Amino acid sequence: MRILKNVVLPLLVVAAILGYFSVFTVSEKEVALKFRLGEIIKADFDPGLHFKTPFVNNVRKFDARVQNLDEEPERFLTVEQKNLIVDSFVKWRVDDAERYYTTVRGEPERANQRLREIIRDALRAEFGKRTVQDIISGERVQIMDILRVTTAEAAQSLGLEVLDVRLKRIDLPEDVTDSIFDRMVADRERVAREIRARGEEAGERIRADADRQRTVLLAEAYRDGESLRGEGDATAAEIYASAYGQESDFFAFQRSLRAYRESFQGDDDLFVLSPDSQFFRFFDGGEQLPGLNGEVGSPDQD
Repeated sequence: MRILKNVVLPLLVVAAILGYFSVFTVSEKEVALKFRLGEIIKADFDPGLHFKTPFVNNVRKFDARVQNLDEEPERFLTVEQKNLIVDSFVKWRVDDAERYYTTVRGEPERANQRLREIIRDALRAEFGKRTVQDIISGERVQIMDILRVTTAEAAQSLGLEVLDVRLKRIDLPEDVTDSIFDRMVADRERVAREIRARGEEAGERIRADADRQRTVLLAEAYRDGESLRGEGDATAAEIYASAYGQESDFFAFQRSLRAYRESFQGDDDLFVLSPDSQFFRFFDGGEQLPGLNGEVGSPDQD
C-alpha cells in the first residue's frame, strides 16, 4: 500500500498530466498550427482530436469564421477633383493559416489594418478614373467587382480569402451637393427639351402628312364625283334625246308648262309680250295640244 501511495499514484498523476498535454482538439470553426521549438511543422489540421509532444510542441489556433472589416467613411477624389464620402466594408476569413501567422502574427486587428490599406488604395485608384456622375449613376457595381478582384489578389499574400467587398453608401459633401444637384437638374431639363422638340417635330410631320392625305382624298373624291356626275348627265341627256325623238310635240308641251309654272309663281307677276309670241302658242288655240296616246286636242278641252 505504501508503494502504491508513494510510487504508483505519482506516476499516474504524471501520466495524466503528460496525456493531457499530449492531445489537442481543433473545432470546425478553427484552424491550427503546430510548432516545434518555435518552428511551424504542420498547418493542415482537420477538425477533431490530434496529438503532440508535450513541452516540445505547442499549438496556436485561429478563428476560421468570416470576419468583417467595417470601414469608417472616408473622402476620395474623382477625376474632376471632387470629393466623395465613401462607406465600405470587407468580409474575409483565414485561408492559409501558416501565411496568416507569418504575415500578421495571426492577429485579426493587424489583418484588418493591412486590408484597410489595400481597400483604400483600390478605392483611390478607381474613383480617380471616374467622374461623380459615373460613380453615382451607373458604375457602382462595376467598381465593387474590380475592388473584389483587386483586394482578393492582394489578400492572398496575407493568407486571407476575401469573400466580398461592398460600397454601403456614396455621399456628396454638403459643400458640393447643391451645385451637383443643380447641374443634374439642368441636364435632365435639357434632355426633356430635346425629347419634347423631337416629339413636336414628329407631330408636325404627322399632321402635314395627314393634311396631304386629306387633300389627296378630297381631290380624288371630287374627281370621281365629277366623273360620275358627267356620266349621269350624259346618260340623262341621251335618255332625254331618245325620248324627245320619239314624242317631240309632247316634250315641247311639257317644257312650255314648266316655263309657265316657273314664270308665274307670284300674284303680281306680269309679262309684256307680243300676242303672236311663241311663248303663249298653246293659249290661242292655234296650236293643238299633244295627247298622251297620239290624240290631239285644244287647250279648251284640257
